[in-house]
Amino acid sequence: MRLILLGPPGVGKGTQAQFLMDRLQAVQVSTGDLLRAAVREGTALGKDAKRYMDAGELVPDDVILGLIGEKMTELKGRSVIFDGFPRTVAQAEGLDRLMDGLGQQIDRVLELTVEDQVVIDRLSSRRSCPQCGAVFNLISAPPKVENVCDVCGHVGLIQRDDDKPEVIANRLRVYHDQTAPVAGYYHDRGNLVQADGLGSVEEVRSRVDSALAI
Repeated sequence: MRLILLGPPGVGKGTQAQFLMDRLQAVQVSTGDLLRAAVREGTALGKDAKRYMDAGELVPDDVILGLIGEKMTELKGRSVIFDGFPRTVAQAEGLDRLMDGLGQQIDRVLELTVEDQVVIDRLSSRRSCPQCGAVFNLISAPPKVENVCDVCGHVGLIQRDDDKPEVIANRLRVYHDQTAPVAGYYHDRGNLVQADGLGSVEEVRSRVDSALAI
């Protein structure tokens, strides 16, 4: 199965992807990981990507698609979960052309859905340990002792800048403007399924399994 996970930041895509990787014996394909590996290894596409990254510019879609094409060829038909891609309709169209060229197709697109306020509440409740990097959530997974890291005992958990409500709200605006239309693109092609992302990890996992019929 070749699966795309869609949904706003904080909806739980990463958690559900881990379950699905085990269940489907799938490889997670992350464009961020592919970019970092290509730059580190100094491949032709990696050098091209680095030029844009060093200039503080977005890496063009054709470079990203080239990296994905190389990875898909390497995987030789194994099950894949696309993580963080496509982010725009143009990228979705490019991915379809790429998959056609490989004689493959996207089998399912799973969209996890929650209200924006749920995302804001979840992410703004996260706290991190500045010493060891452990992450807690004041609502769902608080530290055993208030403001003390369970892992290393450091006193003084912090809220990262990207977890502040105003930053989260901006990330959601970008998502709705650029990435949410991707769901409509796949809906029109008949391979979009949805699952409610509200509730416990196990509740969401059960809905995901039902939506994907696995």
